[in-house]
Amino acid sequence: MKIRYFPDTDTAFIEFSSAPAVETREINEDFYIDLDPNGNLVSMTIEQAKSKANINEVSFLQME
Repeated sequence: MKIRYFPDTDTAFIEFSSAPAVETREINEDFYIDLDPNGNLVSMTIEQAKSKANINEVSFLQME
């Protein structure tokens, strides 16, 4: 997984897979998901990430 944040546009891009995306679905005006040919999640884009996703603080916790 890769998380990229673009401060100039306040956009977060989260990549779950390197598979090619063939479809983008708008969930709402600030949230989009990209799907592969089988309907699996490839990535998501969050506009206005600071207010919509609290991108000010990102942490990662791996459960075993």
